[in-house]
Amino acid sequence: MSRGGEIVYIPDDSDFSSFRDQCEKSEGWHCQYNRGSVTVWSHGQQESRTVQKIKMRISCKDVSAETLYDVLHDIHYRKKWDSNMIETYDIGRLTVNADVGYYSWKCPSPLKNRDFVTLRSWLPLGNDYMIINYSVKHPKYPPRKDFVRAVSLQTGYLIKSNGANSCILYYLTQVDPRGSLPKWVVNKVSQFVAPKAMKRIYKAGLKYPEWKRKHNPSFKPWVYPEQNTLPSVSLDELSLQHADSLENIDESNLSEERMHISDDEA
Repeated sequence: MSRGGEIVYIPDDSDFSSFRDQCEKSEGWHCQYNRGSVTVWSHGQQESRTVQKIKMRISCKDVSAETLYDVLHDIHYRKKWDSNMIETYDIGRLTVNADVGYYSWKCPSPLKNRDFVTLRSWLPLGNDYMIINYSVKHPKYPPRKDFVRAVSLQTGYLIKSNGANSCILYYLTQVDPRGSLPKWVVNKVSQFVAPKAMKRIYKAGLKYPEWKRKHNPSFKPWVYPEQNTLPSVSLDELSLQHADSLENIDESNLSEERMHISDDEA
């Protein structure tokens, strides 16, 4: 998804193909965690000390690829399982498979909380699914004083069917947190935070069918575009979010002893 120039674009087949290759191939990736059904890798060539590229995989038994795809799209259900989320909402739609949205997330204290405005696109491929995003600027949603505006260079999910009621979930993220973070933070993410997050998504998938039966079961605008009532957004309204235009804070001296991860955050 790295393209030159200043043009905001909707990812096409080549972008999805490249993302899938990154998820499935092992070259250049170094295993940081491998326990049970969860594996976490980091990429060998980092752009800087703060921009980290991390990939995760979890095997999900008793959860179909279709169900997990619904879980990752359903903004109302996300409030039930994503305890790191502070706020999320859709801003507007670009096409039948692309929109713009806002997400703020609770970082483990004493780190400051982050937020994003992203252009998201999704693609069903038979029994497999992909969702990818990158950061954009929208004039009505500038950086807020109570958050550090972070930059998603490339983030997304690949859901691979592994039978009628089983799947494999990949999550790949390359984010600039707009801060000089101590090395122990990166280690905590790969060894503790990331595996817990993947397990949380898996558990959400197990519980989703029952929850959805009680909460507007036929409403799935990511599957049925005619249900989408979001206002239209034009690409002309958006611009690329460059990291160097945002505040950069120095959290490199924060002590690991001060770090607190609650049961909800974990």
